[in-house]
Amino acid sequence: MSTFTIDEVAIPRSIADDRDGVFAGMMAVRNAVEVAGYGIPEVAVSAEEMLPHYLDDHEPKRVLLARSGDAIVGRAVLETQLDDAGVGWVDLQVLPEMQGRGIGRALGDEIESLARDARLTRLITYAVSRDAPGERLPAPTGFGSVPAGNREVRFLLARGWTLEQVERGSRFALPADPGALAALRASAELHARDYRVLTWVGATPPELLGDLAELQTRMSTDAPSAGLDEPLDVWTAERFANKEALLLDAPQQLLTAAARHEPSGRLGGFTRLSVPDDTSRAVGQWDTIVLREHRGHRLGMLLKVANLQLLGETAAGHPSVLTWNAEENLPMLAVNEAVGFVPIGYEGAWRKTL
Repeated sequence: MSTFTIDEVAIPRSIADDRDGVFAGMMAVRNAVEVAGYGIPEVAVSAEEMLPHYLDDHEPKRVLLARSGDAIVGRAVLETQLDDAGVGWVDLQVLPEMQGRGIGRALGDEIESLARDARLTRLITYAVSRDAPGERLPAPTGFGSVPAGNREVRFLLARGWTLEQVERGSRFALPADPGALAALRASAELHARDYRVLTWVGATPPELLGDLAELQTRMSTDAPSAGLDEPLDVWTAERFANKEALLLDAPQQLLTAAARHEPSGRLGGFTRLSVPDDTSRAVGQWDTIVLREHRGHRLGMLLKVANLQLLGETAAGHPSVLTWNAEENLPMLAVNEAVGFVPIGYEGAWRKTL
C-alpha cells in the first residue's frame, strides 16, 4: 500500500490562475491513462483546451485529486447537469505506474460519496480498455466487447458497475486526399439536392444559433446511448453561444459544417471539428448529428467531407482527426470507414445505479 492523500480542489478560472499546477497535473494523469489505453500519443489533450469544459456552469464539476507526496497520481471528477439532479458522469484515473495500490478504490469511494450526498440516482463513466487476450465481456447491445481480465474492467465490476455500450475510437490520417474528398462529396450531393452545405470558422452566425441549439439538444436524445439512459440536455441559443465563447477563448479553433434544408430554411444536421493552434496535435471530431427527419440523404457523409475540406483549406499541418462512436451506430461508422477512418481502440460505457 502506498501513502497518499485525497483532497477536493477548486477549478481555476484560467490557466494563469493555475499557479500550483493542479489543473495541469490532473490533465497529465488523464493523458497518461488515455495514451496507455489507446497506444498513441495523439489522444493527449492540453490543459488549456480542456479548461473551458470545466468552466461551463451548465455542467458543474467537482474534482478530487490523489497525491503521493507532492505528486498528483490520480483524479476523480463528478459532473452533473444543471437542470437534471439525478444523473452524474464520473472520470476516474490513476497513473499507470501507481495502479494496484488502493488509490483508485479510495477515489471511487470518495466520488461516490459526493454523488450520494447530491442525491444522484445513477452514474455514467467511460473507461478505455486496451485489447488483451482471453475472455471477453460483451456489451448488451450485441456490438463490441472489452477484455474481461483488464484491470479497469475488474475494478468497475467489483464496484457494481455494468457495461452498457462499447465505443470505438477512430483515426483519420492527415493530410487528406483532396481528390478522394471531392469524389465523396459529389456522390453524396446527388442524394441531397434539397440541402445546402454551410461552413464557417469560429463562432456560429447569430441567425443560426437557434437551429444549432436544437441540434445540440437532439444529440442527447437521437445518438445511440444503449442502456445508459442519458437524460435530455436542453440547449438554448444563449447557452450555445456562451459555450462557444468559452471554447474559443482557448488556443483552438472551431470548424463547423451544417446542412440547411432549402424548402424549410432549417438546419437538418451539423458536424464540428476542434482544431488546436498547435499543429503537432490531433484535431478532434466532435458532435455529428443528422436529425431523424432528415436522414436518408447522405448528409452525414456530406457534412463530414465538407468539414474535412474546410480543415485542409484553413488549418493544414495536423497529423490526424480523432473521433469516437458507439459500436452499434453502424450508419456513422460506415461513413467514417468510407472516408478513411481506422480503429485505434475501444472504451466501455458503464452505468451504476446508486
